Amino acid sequence: MPGRFAAAWRAVEAGLAPLNVSMAEYSVLALLGEARPKGMRMSDLAERRLMSSGGFTRLAERLEKRGLIERRRSTADGRSVDAVLTRDGRTLLRRAWRQQQSDLRALFFGRLDDDLRCLAAIWHRLDPATGAAVSDSLR
Repeated sequence: MPGRFAAAWRAVEAGLAPLNVSMAEYSVLALLGEARPKGMRMSDLAERRLMSSGGFTRLAERLEKRGLIERRRSTADGRSVDAVLTRDGRTLLRRAWRQQQSDLRALFFGRLDDDLRCLAAIWHRLDPATGAAVSDSLR
């Protein structure tokens, strides 16, 4: 399974590259997308990403410079900083999510279709009546 995970990671990473978004950036955008308009505290994002606060701050600065997130003083306590997706950030997240879904579907289910066709051929050899029905359902 580790080989399959690595292949999936590389496929998703390659699919995101034309959108000019890294896996780390995508994961932050996805977390903020789940948080909706209220956003998330920067410290919570860093913790969820398993990053140091300094490393996460640099990542957030890159996203902010690109206009994908906005950082604001927290309305909850006034001391912490929240990050929220901008309109451009939401647009990019939707495009990246669709790309990721397409890549994963092709990686896992594309192979599954081939496997099902092989299985239908075997069933057809074992029982021509059943195998033909299974084969027809795969078209």
